Amino acid sequence: MESSNINLVVGAGFSGAVIANLIATELNEEVLVIDKKDHIAGNCYDYRDKNGIMIHKYGSHIFHTKSEKVWNYLKQFTDFNTYMHKVVGILDGIETHIPFNFNTLYDVFPQTLAQRLEQKLLDIFEINSKVPILEFQKQDDDDLKFLANYVYEKIFLHYTTKQWGVSPEEVDGAVTARVPVYLSKDNRYFQDKYQGIPLDGYTKVVERILDHKNIKIKLNTDYKDLRDKCFKRVFYTGPIDEFYNYKFGQLPYRSVYFKFETYDKEYYQSNACVNYPCNYDFTRIHEYKYYLDDKSDKTVIAKEYSEFFELGKNERYYPIPNDENTKLYEKYLEEAKKAENIYFLGRLGDYKYYDMDKAILRAIELFEEIKK
Repeated sequence: MESSNINLVVGAGFSGAVIANLIATELNEEVLVIDKKDHIAGNCYDYRDKNGIMIHKYGSHIFHTKSEKVWNYLKQFTDFNTYMHKVVGILDGIETHIPFNFNTLYDVFPQTLAQRLEQKLLDIFEINSKVPILEFQKQDDDDLKFLANYVYEKIFLHYTTKQWGVSPEEVDGAVTARVPVYLSKDNRYFQDKYQGIPLDGYTKVVERILDHKNIKIKLNTDYKDLRDKCFKRVFYTGPIDEFYNYKFGQLPYRSVYFKFETYDKEYYQSNACVNYPCNYDFTRIHEYKYYLDDKSDKTVIAKEYSEFFELGKNERYYPIPNDENTKLYEKYLEEAKKAENIYFLGRLGDYKYYDMDKAILRAIELFEEIKK
């Protein structure tokens, strides 16, 4: 193979796999996909353990999208179950629904107070609307201030501080908007039209996306080992600051680590994901067998802990969106614009918090630009 006619994709997660698949199938061009890890699928990687339970190695991944385009693309490679994600949290020792909704209201407060609060909320806000908690605190009514302070402290303050390592006011509004008060009795975490878990797991989906005669995969391979070689195009889903050897400084990230535990019982908790906003130093506990309704006498949980990303110590998970970091990213972006036939995408390449469907859509849209 003449290397100058080959496309290089750095990273075998969804972003890299989708762009590789589209280049291979629609342009009939050769693609080399490399990844530093010893497996494909990036942070979506899952596997069946010895108990027959599908484990999400890097935390729970629930697929959800409003995009017909993304859904139809993925349906070529997998069928989904009809799992709709619900999250519960422990508030004052009571297990209840998160985001805070009308059902939560009646779980944690006496009925007369809950009824009064519900009516006041509906007088001001639309039913089925989501109100960001920091916006919610600005109301004049004493009852609503009481409710706002309760939700802020019991759900938002400590959880956000644990997850991001800073106070909520220092976190970008795009992040705080993800933790709303939901004026509804809908207990689902996502309201998207399409939701579910791939029936054979995420790794199998990525494997099928990459299964093409024009695609070659090399794992345990660093881009640094290949950057002197000539490629037709390079699609880089790794960290953009690392690509440029941190010439403007490091982009900050939050990292996460998971403490896995196996129990000799059918279930450990009542739900796939239980949040602990005010208790313990972990943020939540995942119990994996709920996702595909795996049957086993044992169960596996993972306690999730957040920490700052440190080079060489842990993995990058979440970009930290604020003005200072955005300016730093934009310096790298300007540098990237000078490069010919090098494209950055994915959570690390774009320095954006992408859900899986947004990462896939970004890859599809980038391909459509290239194809023109």
